[in-house]
Amino acid sequence: MGSTDKKLKVSKKSGDHKELTSLASKIKAKALENQQKETQQEAHLDENNEDRNHKEVKLKEENGESQGKELQSFNDLNLVPELIEACQNLNFDKPTPIQASAIPPALEGRDIIGLAQTGSGKTAAFAIPVLNRLWEDKQPYYACVLAPTRELAQQTKETFDSLGALMGVRTTCIVGGMNMMDQARELMRKPHIIIATPGRLMDHLENTKGFSLRKLRFLVMDEADRLLDMEFGPVLDKLLKVIPTQGRITYLFSATMTSKIDKLQRASLTEPVKCAVSNKYQTVDTLVQTLMVVPSGLKNTYLIYLLNENIGKTVLIFTRTKANAERLSALCNLLEFNATALHGDLNQNQRTGALDMFKAGKRSILVATDVAARGLDIPSVDIVINYDIPVDSKSYIHRVGRTARAGRSGKSISLVSQYDLELILRIEEVLGKKLPKEDCDKELAISLRDSVDKANGEVIMELNRRSKEKAAKSGGRKGRMKAKADMDREEM
Repeated sequence: MGSTDKKLKVSKKSGDHKELTSLASKIKAKALENQQKETQQEAHLDENNEDRNHKEVKLKEENGESQGKELQSFNDLNLVPELIEACQNLNFDKPTPIQASAIPPALEGRDIIGLAQTGSGKTAAFAIPVLNRLWEDKQPYYACVLAPTRELAQQTKETFDSLGALMGVRTTCIVGGMNMMDQARELMRKPHIIIATPGRLMDHLENTKGFSLRKLRFLVMDEADRLLDMEFGPVLDKLLKVIPTQGRITYLFSATMTSKIDKLQRASLTEPVKCAVSNKYQTVDTLVQTLMVVPSGLKNTYLIYLLNENIGKTVLIFTRTKANAERLSALCNLLEFNATALHGDLNQNQRTGALDMFKAGKRSILVATDVAARGLDIPSVDIVINYDIPVDSKSYIHRVGRTARAGRSGKSISLVSQYDLELILRIEEVLGKKLPKEDCDKELAISLRDSVDKANGEVIMELNRRSKEKAAKSGGRKGRMKAKADMDREEM
């Protein structure tokens, strides 16, 4: 998409930069003060965690985990030949730091706490020890992996399928939004590995006859901090009561160590080995992070400008709301950018379809809420754009972690309006650095405004029309159901 011939004057916008600078100076002291309080609280928490985990750290050193980083190949690990061959087929040449740190003690039968930044290979770090032991035991309902989102659960299943391809491993994915009866039939086939979201797994334990986890040998809680952030706590408590503790090995993997994680650790793990290979809130060195200061009314314009400047690259755009994700996806498509949306209002088939199209390259742009921020491994993402700045630093880390994965380079660009300055100051404080400004041809960007605003108006009208149609259909169904209920009462 080229620039339009019409050039808009930008003089009336010249005050925006002054306003932003003035506002930044006013709120900076407050933002830094709040951040200092948070840092002190986190330091106190980390100090307490360090005391509690002193024994685990000592055990880690005794088990040789400090030497784990020197592993040059999966052949150096005591794995069955089928797993080594699978790693070679997947081009897993050398264990990542978290894999080199966690796999050796895991193979010895120890409980594991794995702390590592996003994109570090955590899934294989727990999948390989589970599959290696499964080769000897060959037992159904052998391991259960809990994940916070449906997409991450499906991705984890794919990893187990790939690593266990030569072993005849049977896996199943049990998540919400899918047919319970179909899932029950899958469970009756006695899979070795169950990957599930906590709520749906509890549904089957309570309602599916013949299914239980009484003989479960491995429990894995992946992205445990997100599991607890999403208020799965009560369900996890119920699951831990019905899952056996005798003879069970537990792995807890998380990007950060919080007080909730510490409580969960003490409730479900026995003398765990803590494997931490990165600092909290760390981003990878191959990620280039920038920001672009824009007036709030011109975010759409600058987004289209960025997409136009990066034609041919795969882009993941994050929004704060489902409505914005749907609107921006439609706007991109109207302006002939190939986009699809991923958010919580879509059913599971739609969500899976959107993700598959993006992974396959059929769509070069994915507009998503934070449902796509955690754990998803999409190797081809070139650029992450934060259309809306996340409200907490942890979400920012996970968003930008969707690019620059597994040693590849990548870039993130955050669109910052005057209303986002406090948020971005907090993020910069946590990162320990200022984010440089993205180079921008402002005159070219502004020249797109009329076209973008017109297209955005058309998109809003179309989305409103669809919303009214949906409401009318829903009202019609409710009316028919009410009429039928009235008839039933009359017959009675």
